[in-house]
Amino acid sequence: MTQTRILFIGNSFTNRNDLPGMLARLAAAAQPPNRVETDRVIANGRALKTHWERGAAAEAICASKWNYVVLQEQSTLPLKNPARMHEYIRLFDEAIKASGAKTVLYMTWARRHQWDRQAELSEAYASIGRSIGAIVAPVGVAWQLALHDRPGLVLHDKDNSHPNLAGTYLAACVFFALLFKQSPEGLQTSDLAALERYGPDIAAVLQRAAWQSVRTSIMSPR
Repeated sequence: MTQTRILFIGNSFTNRNDLPGMLARLAAAAQPPNRVETDRVIANGRALKTHWERGAAAEAICASKWNYVVLQEQSTLPLKNPARMHEYIRLFDEAIKASGAKTVLYMTWARRHQWDRQAELSEAYASIGRSIGAIVAPVGVAWQLALHDRPGLVLHDKDNSHPNLAGTYLAACVFFALLFKQSPEGLQTSDLAALERYGPDIAAVLQRAAWQSVRTSIMSPR
């Protein structure tokens, strides 16, 4: 069984509903199955600047052998201060490349009442990804596709910011499709039963949106 080791650096957008665990379960359900081992450096509300300055994230990058290191910025910073976001992504990217791993940028989504800013948020991730040659996980794009496919679908939690279970599952499907270059369509995991509260066929909608977002992305693994 192939083993892939992934370090996640971010905040509650990564931790909510256990995105790393969902990804590992999807990978294990694939044919052939893939073993995903993950670790995380997470602090609620924390930006990459603070992660870098406090040092624990950089130490974790160097402390073990990773295939990928996922960077997730504070949710609104790409809109408020993309220059700062890019500055600290560059610093992390240097450390990640020096360790022998690949940098993956976790493109998140706009808040529910600011959905018209998703294109701006997406470009903040895509532009730095192009500049440093990083992999960009187009989760925000997948959210747009799923919401277009299923009007009325809710992917935000009650705070209109964090993902609900369906939103996290969609993000996990994007990471699976991106990193393993396989469609998540039809994969059976223990998460599907809980997803039924959003509709009987919601897993298929989310899997399809994830695969479509990755197929149209140019920032995929080389």
